[in-house]
Amino acid sequence: MADLAPFHIAFPVDDLDAARRFYGGVLGCPEGRSDADWIDFNLYGHQIVAHRVDTPRARPAHNPVDGHAVPVPHFGVVLPPAEWQALAERLKAAGTAFVIEPHTRFAGQPGEQSTMFFHDPAGNALEFKAFADPGQLFAR
Repeated sequence: MADLAPFHIAFPVDDLDAARRFYGGVLGCPEGRSDADWIDFNLYGHQIVAHRVDTPRARPAHNPVDGHAVPVPHFGVVLPPAEWQALAERLKAAGTAFVIEPHTRFAGQPGEQSTMFFHDPAGNALEFKAFADPGQLFAR
Protein backbone atom coordinates (compact mmCIF):
# COMPACT_ATOMS: atom_id res chain seq x y z
CA MET A 1 0.00 0.00 0.00
CA ALA A 2 1.30 3.48 -0.85
CA ASP A 3 2.28 5.89 1.90
CA LEU A 4 -0.72 7.99 2.83
CA ALA A 5 -0.86 11.60 3.95
CA PRO A 6 -1.89 12.03 7.57
CA PHE A 7 -5.46 13.16 8.10
CA HIS A 8 -6.73 15.81 10.51
CA ILE A 9 -10.00 15.73 12.38
CA ALA A 10 -11.35 18.04 15.07
CA PHE A 11 -14.12 16.75 17.35
CA PRO A 12 -16.07 18.05 20.33
CA VAL A 13 -15.51 17.01 23.94
CA ASP A 14 -17.06 18.38 27.11
CA ASP A 15 -14.13 17.57 29.43
CA LEU A 16 -10.52 18.06 28.30
CA ASP A 17 -9.12 16.18 31.31
CA ALA A 18 -11.26 13.13 30.46
CA ALA A 19 -10.17 13.42 26.81
CA ARG A 20 -6.52 13.60 27.91
CA ARG A 21 -6.89 10.48 30.09
CA PHE A 22 -8.69 8.55 27.34
CA TYR A 23 -6.74 9.54 24.23
CA GLY A 24 -3.39 9.95 25.96
CA GLY A 25 -3.71 7.22 28.60
CA VAL A 26 -6.00 4.50 27.25
CA LEU A 27 -5.31 4.87 23.52
CA GLY A 28 -1.68 5.87 24.05
CA CYS A 29 -1.78 8.94 21.78
CA PRO A 30 1.15 11.31 22.36
CA GLU A 31 -0.05 14.82 23.13
CA GLY A 32 0.97 17.75 20.94
CA ARG A 33 0.10 21.38 21.40
CA SER A 34 -2.78 22.36 23.64
CA ASP A 35 -4.63 25.39 24.89
CA ALA A 36 -7.34 26.03 27.48
CA ASP A 37 -9.97 24.81 24.98
CA TRP A 38 -8.27 22.16 22.81
CA ILE A 39 -5.65 19.40 22.72
CA ASP A 40 -3.78 17.97 19.71
CA PHE A 41 -3.12 14.22 19.80
CA ASN A 42 -1.03 12.00 17.53
CA LEU A 43 -3.29 9.07 16.61
CA TYR A 44 -0.92 6.69 14.78
CA GLY A 45 0.60 9.59 12.83
CA HIS A 46 -2.68 11.47 12.30
CA GLN A 47 -3.58 14.77 13.93
CA ILE A 48 -6.77 14.63 15.95
CA VAL A 49 -7.89 17.62 17.99
CA ALA A 50 -10.25 17.49 20.95
CA HIS A 51 -12.07 20.84 21.21
CA ARG A 52 -13.91 21.66 24.43
CA VAL A 53 -17.54 22.62 23.87
CA ASP A 54 -20.27 23.44 26.36
CA THR A 55 -23.08 21.75 24.46
CA PRO A 56 -23.64 18.08 25.30
CA ARG A 57 -23.11 15.77 22.33
CA ALA A 58 -25.92 13.51 21.21
CA ARG A 59 -25.04 9.85 20.70
CA PRO A 60 -24.54 8.94 17.03
CA ALA A 61 -27.17 7.31 14.86
CA HIS A 62 -26.71 3.67 13.85
CA ASN A 63 -26.60 1.86 10.51
CA PRO A 64 -26.81 -1.92 10.03
CA VAL A 65 -23.58 -3.52 8.79
CA ASP A 66 -23.01 -7.29 8.78
CA GLY A 67 -25.57 -7.86 11.54
CA HIS A 68 -24.38 -5.04 13.85
CA ALA A 69 -25.66 -1.52 14.54
CA VAL A 70 -22.68 0.63 13.54
CA PRO A 71 -22.57 4.10 15.12
CA VAL A 72 -22.48 6.95 12.59
CA PRO A 73 -20.52 9.20 12.52
CA HIS A 74 -17.32 7.56 13.72
CA PHE A 75 -13.59 7.79 13.08
CA GLY A 76 -10.55 5.63 13.71
CA VAL A 77 -7.54 4.01 12.11
CA VAL A 78 -6.82 0.86 10.11
CA LEU A 79 -4.00 -0.92 11.94
CA PRO A 80 -1.81 -3.93 11.21
CA PRO A 81 -3.41 -7.04 12.77
CA ALA A 82 -0.91 -7.36 15.65
CA GLU A 83 -1.33 -3.69 16.63
CA TRP A 84 -5.13 -4.03 16.38
CA GLN A 85 -5.04 -7.06 18.70
CA ALA A 86 -2.79 -5.25 21.19
CA LEU A 87 -5.13 -2.24 21.20
CA ALA A 88 -8.16 -4.50 21.71
CA GLU A 89 -6.47 -6.09 24.72
CA ARG A 90 -5.46 -2.68 26.12
CA LEU A 91 -9.04 -1.41 25.76
CA LYS A 92 -10.44 -4.53 27.45
CA ALA A 93 -7.95 -4.19 30.31
CA ALA A 94 -9.00 -0.54 30.74
CA GLY A 95 -12.64 -1.63 31.11
CA THR A 96 -13.79 -0.02 27.87
CA ALA A 97 -17.50 -0.52 27.15
CA PHE A 98 -17.62 -1.64 23.53
CA VAL A 99 -20.50 -0.66 21.27
CA ILE A 100 -19.42 -3.59 19.07
CA GLU A 101 -16.96 -6.04 20.66
CA PRO A 102 -13.74 -6.86 18.80
CA HIS A 103 -14.61 -9.44 16.14
CA THR A 104 -14.12 -10.46 12.50
CA ARG A 105 -16.53 -8.97 9.97
CA PHE A 106 -17.23 -10.31 6.46
CA ALA A 107 -15.49 -13.61 7.31
CA GLY A 108 -14.45 -15.47 4.16
CA GLN A 109 -15.55 -12.59 1.91
CA PRO A 110 -13.67 -9.83 0.11
CA GLY A 111 -12.78 -7.15 2.66
CA GLU A 112 -12.65 -9.52 5.66
CA GLN A 113 -11.58 -7.42 8.63
CA SER A 114 -11.21 -7.31 12.38
CA THR A 115 -13.15 -4.41 13.88
CA MET A 116 -14.29 -2.87 17.15
CA PHE A 117 -16.36 0.17 18.09
CA PHE A 118 -16.47 2.18 21.31
CA HIS A 119 -17.18 5.73 22.53
CA ASP A 120 -14.79 8.22 24.05
CA PRO A 121 -15.88 9.90 27.31
CA ALA A 122 -17.68 12.65 25.33
CA GLY A 123 -19.71 10.16 23.29
CA ASN A 124 -17.71 10.31 20.05
CA ALA A 125 -17.76 6.93 18.31
CA LEU A 126 -14.47 5.34 17.23
CA GLU A 127 -13.76 2.30 15.07
CA PHE A 128 -10.42 0.57 14.77
CA LYS A 129 -9.98 -2.18 12.21
CA ALA A 130 -7.36 -4.44 10.66
CA PHE A 131 -7.18 -6.38 7.42
CA ALA A 132 -5.21 -9.61 7.15
CA ASP A 133 -4.76 -8.52 3.50
CA PRO A 134 -4.28 -4.71 3.41
CA GLY A 135 -4.99 -4.86 -0.34
CA GLN A 136 -8.61 -5.55 0.58
CA LEU A 137 -9.13 -2.11 2.18
CA PHE A 138 -11.34 -1.02 -0.72
CA ALA A 139 -12.66 -4.46 -1.68
CA ARG A 140 -15.91 -4.66 -3.61
